[in-house]
Amino acid sequence: MAITSPPTARENLLNLTPAEAEKRLTAFFAERGVPSYRAKQVVRRLWVNPAPEFEAMTELPKAVREELALYFDLPRLSIAARQRSSDGTEKFLFMLHDGQAIESVAIPENDRLTLCISSQAGCALQCAFCATGAMGFQRNLDVFEIAGQVREMRLLDPPLAITNVVFMGMGEPLMNWRSVDPALTLLNDPLGLGIGARHITVSTVGVLPGIIALGERPEQFRLAISIHAPSDALRRELMPVNVKYPLRDVIEAAKEFDRRVTFEYVMLGGVNDAIEHAIGLAELARACRAFVNLIPLHPGGARGFVPTPVRRIREFAHELRRHGVEVAIRKSRGVDIAAACGQLRVERLGRRPPRGPDEHGDVQVA
Repeated sequence: MAITSPPTARENLLNLTPAEAEKRLTAFFAERGVPSYRAKQVVRRLWVNPAPEFEAMTELPKAVREELALYFDLPRLSIAARQRSSDGTEKFLFMLHDGQAIESVAIPENDRLTLCISSQAGCALQCAFCATGAMGFQRNLDVFEIAGQVREMRLLDPPLAITNVVFMGMGEPLMNWRSVDPALTLLNDPLGLGIGARHITVSTVGVLPGIIALGERPEQFRLAISIHAPSDALRRELMPVNVKYPLRDVIEAAKEFDRRVTFEYVMLGGVNDAIEHAIGLAELARACRAFVNLIPLHPGGARGFVPTPVRRIREFAHELRRHGVEVAIRKSRGVDIAAACGQLRVERLGRRPPRGPDEHGDVQVA
C-alpha cells in the first residue's frame, strides 16, 4: 500500500460515533485498495478493546497501521494524578491538550463500578456549595474528552471495568449538548463502550431545552435533577440558574420526561434541612413521581456551609417517606482523597480566571 502525502491535521476518530468511524474508514481503505473488513477491525479497537495507538493494532498489517497514523489521531487523556481512598473510591485528574484539567471518580459498590465523569472544564453556574462552581467556567469538553474518561479506564493496567456512568462530575452536561449527545451514543453503542442506557445517568440543574432533547432520544437514559431547595426563594440563593429556569418549570419538565427522574438534594446544615423543607420537597417529588437522593455535603465543596448531622438527615428521609416519597441517603465516598467535585483540580492547578459562558462558542443547550 503506497503512503500518500498526509494532511496537515489528522482526523480524530474518537470524535466520531462507531457508525461514522466505520463509514469514514471504509472509504479511506477503499481508496487504497485495502479490504473493507479492516475498517471493522479498527472500529473495535477504538472503544470495545481500545488501543493506545495505531501501532498497537497488531491484527493490522504494519503498512496499514503506518498509513492510519499519518491520517488519523487517537488522542489520549493524560493522567496527572490518581488517588485511592480507604473505601475503594479512586479519583483521576486528567490533563487536556490545552492545559485544562478535568476530574473523574470511580466508585465501587457491590458488583457495580460507577464512573462519575465531567462534561466541562469548570462550570458557569456558580452553585453556592460547589467547588467546581467556585473555579468558574473554562470551556466545554469535546466528544472524545467526555467518552474518553471511560476509555482511559479500559486502558489502565489492570483495567477498571466500568458498569455505570453518571454525568455528575465537573460542569453542566445539558449546557454542552453538542458534545454530550454523541458522547452518549459512544457510551451506549455496542461498538462503542457498550454500557446499557439504564446504567447511564445525566445530571442537570434543570436546563429545560436539554431535558427535552434527552427525552427525545429513544434510549432509556436516566435523568437526575439537582433540586437542593424546595422553594424558588431558597433555590435562587443557592443556585443562580433558578432565575432562568425556575423550580416550577423544572418540575413541569420532569413530569413530561417519560422515564423515572431522580432528585439530587445536598444536605446543608441549617439551610435546607428543616422538616418544612422535607414536606415541600415531598410535594415536588410526588408531582413527578421522582426518587429522592439525599447527599451529605462533602467537606471539600462546603465554601462556608456545614454538613447536616447524620441524625437530622435520617429524620429528613423519614419525613419524605411519611409523605409517600422513595428516598435514599447517599454514602459519603472518598472523603480522604479530595473527592468533592473540582477539589483535586483546584489543589493541583490553583484557581484560574474564569471565562464568561458566552465567550466559548460551543456553550449551548440543544
